[in-house]
Amino acid sequence: MALRLDDKKAVVEEVSAIAATAHSAVAAEYRGLTVEQLTQLRKTARASGVYLRVVKNTLARRAVEGTEFACMQGGMVGPLILAFSLDDPGAAGRLIADFIKLSDKLVVKLVAVGGKEYGAAGLERLSKLPTKDQAIAILMGTMKAPVEKFVRTLAEPHAKMVRTVAAIRDQKQAA
Repeated sequence: MALRLDDKKAVVEEVSAIAATAHSAVAAEYRGLTVEQLTQLRKTARASGVYLRVVKNTLARRAVEGTEFACMQGGMVGPLILAFSLDDPGAAGRLIADFIKLSDKLVVKLVAVGGKEYGAAGLERLSKLPTKDQAIAILMGTMKAPVEKFVRTLAEPHAKMVRTVAAIRDQKQAA
């Protein structure tokens, strides 16, 4: 059933609102996927904070116009499913990369982050981005390392003296 003009406007408005707040986007060709596979992909997307939508390319081009994903307009050809990361920049990339491991029918066409299009090759880099919690853990570990090393350096002379006294004690007990 064809969409009426009001329905088309609503779709463009919805996708445009999502694209305006999204961190990254992935467009993949879904030709050959079964309904069960698409349902599983959608279910996983909802759980991981990814907006997933199949939209006609003409409507998708209008929806991303004026957003940082306008760079994707030229590559929107064929049956595409759009995935937008809402919370975590790498969520859409991880979702699509994990699904590709299960089904080789899903083919990545476009990846966009920060107003730049990276093509299909950018999926691997996007999927390896740390989550917010992982990034905080990495930052805290980096900030904590110099302090730990400083404390160990300050404690080492005392520890060395204790080891020396213990060695002398053991030597006298053995004699």
